Amino acid sequence: MAPPWAVLRALPLDRAVRAGAAMGAAAMALDRLNRPIAMKNLAIAFPDMDRAAHLRILRDSYRNFGRMAAEWAHFPKLSREKVIEMAGYANRENWNAAIRVSSGRGILALTGHFGNFELLSAGHAAHGNRIALVARPIRNPLVDRAVVARRGRFGAESIPRKGAGRAVIKRLRMDWMVAVPLDLDTRAGIFVNFFSLPAATSPALARLAIATGAPVLPAFMVREGAEARHRITILEPFILAGEGPRGEAARNDLVRIETQRYTAAIERMVRQHPDHWNWIHRRWKSRPAGERRFY
Repeated sequence: MAPPWAVLRALPLDRAVRAGAAMGAAAMALDRLNRPIAMKNLAIAFPDMDRAAHLRILRDSYRNFGRMAAEWAHFPKLSREKVIEMAGYANRENWNAAIRVSSGRGILALTGHFGNFELLSAGHAAHGNRIALVARPIRNPLVDRAVVARRGRFGAESIPRKGAGRAVIKRLRMDWMVAVPLDLDTRAGIFVNFFSLPAATSPALARLAIATGAPVLPAFMVREGAEARHRITILEPFILAGEGPRGEAARNDLVRIETQRYTAAIERMVRQHPDHWNWIHRRWKSRPAGERRFY
């Protein structure tokens, strides 16, 4: 029996996306390990919804995973023109505003594991734009090399998350866009509210914005319907006024304020498109001192 990847790759893209959605729904029924985590997360995020509504969101989320898998299986043979057709832009005026403010200092793109997030940097690069993505390497080196190669097919670069600061600043000085996902639990992070519950979040994006003066531009991949059509959806940029505060305490306060603003932007997108987010991630795993873990 052919593996799922081979089946998806053998089908035409549109049929593969539909087949991937069906595979994703079947995977949800079988995934007894991650389903309780997702249901706990959905109860935190949407306490006013009943269990049936949570299950509908989760089923749609697994379908999205399946569609992503189909698109990813086809990606090596997709032309630049096809990728551009698949991934257009929405709210381009917000990007133009960030370019004006940047004045050659580059742009920090706030994003998350949302929609077909793997297509975000590749799609942006296919349009002829210089972009790098800060990401944690996958533990399996063979898989990691394959993912990095796909991301870089049209010129997007991957920057390993650990010790990324120098590489990010270098590319900002070259007037690149650098994308930083900010929706993962970070053990050494700071606590800001995500769906009204403290969530450990990396302060790195805020620190980079304060240090470089680069605007932070929220950008997310939103699927149009159930087909292989997406929009790189760009929200209003976050812009710091002045040179930033002096003194460690004042800087730390600003880092927390900015990180909360960034996290709120991610939450708004998840509320608008709940099926696009990765509900099986233990987003609230790390707890403030004195709180018990609940996963």
